[in-house]
Amino acid sequence: MHATLPLMRRYGFPPLRRNRLETLQVNLGYKCNQSCLHCHVNAGPTRTEMMSRGTLADVMVFLQLSKIKILDITGGAPELHPHFRELVTRARELAVHVIDRCNLTVLEEPGQEDLAAFLAQSEVEVTASLPCYTEELVDRQRGKGVYEKSIAGLKRLNALGYGKGELMLNLVYNPQGPSLPPPQEKLEADYKRVLGEKFGVVFDRLYTLANMPIQRFGSTLISKGQFNAYMELLHGAHRDENLEAVMCRTLLSVDWQGYVYDCDFNQMLSLPLSLAGRRRPQLSDLIGRDLSGNPIAVRDHCYGCTAGQGSSCGGALAA
Repeated sequence: MHATLPLMRRYGFPPLRRNRLETLQVNLGYKCNQSCLHCHVNAGPTRTEMMSRGTLADVMVFLQLSKIKILDITGGAPELHPHFRELVTRARELAVHVIDRCNLTVLEEPGQEDLAAFLAQSEVEVTASLPCYTEELVDRQRGKGVYEKSIAGLKRLNALGYGKGELMLNLVYNPQGPSLPPPQEKLEADYKRVLGEKFGVVFDRLYTLANMPIQRFGSTLISKGQFNAYMELLHGAHRDENLEAVMCRTLLSVDWQGYVYDCDFNQMLSLPLSLAGRRRPQLSDLIGRDLSGNPIAVRDHCYGCTAGQGSSCGGALAA
């Protein structure tokens, strides 16, 4: 695996500072039932990293004392964590809105037959990765049979009320290679038309995400001699107006060991949140602290969030 962090100082991303914290994004671990080329987490079936019960307890204390109203759960496949459902249930008891970053195929895994029903009963917002609406491109990027299982998962969610005005169901698109996503609004219309006509599948929103030049995808770019060209593309498409809406201003990312970062991408590059007196702060260090105005750790990969229409965990930043 090629390291990309040493290559992230060529352009010099503009300095940023945090606003009021709104979302706690928790990575429960890197175990996943898939192993995708574009995965910036480098997740897969052989990964064993999982958040401990002690760190999960810190998450719950932080949620309760910070009054944060959004818990964004990710992985890997976060649903494979043995205490995923307990975390969701306890967060919902605090009236916290929960988002599950779901790969769809996990809904078809043995032992997860009741997972979709649990998500619906808990009123969890599902944000599901489906990198294209065609079988050929999805299976090329994620593995043979993934598209068929993904459609089955979507139908299962639809049958429980997702995407029909009752429960939120969002899909996530990312390009197949080193290019920027197409306009989100138009692509969403294409997704809804194709999935609706072929399978009767409905959903609420499509989020377009740029591929980050880190971990598995970044290493592949280096191997193919495409890394510098992709970074030039991101830097050349940078738009200053996107700086106001980047997710790191209002989101806090927690890894499976409880260390905290300004975003999930910084987590994968081991760029910790800046906190006076702590080289690698943990979530427990932030209880009772106001992070407003805190400097954000930036490198050149941040251009992936500000290029073109912008990119974040909530999709494009600019209409």
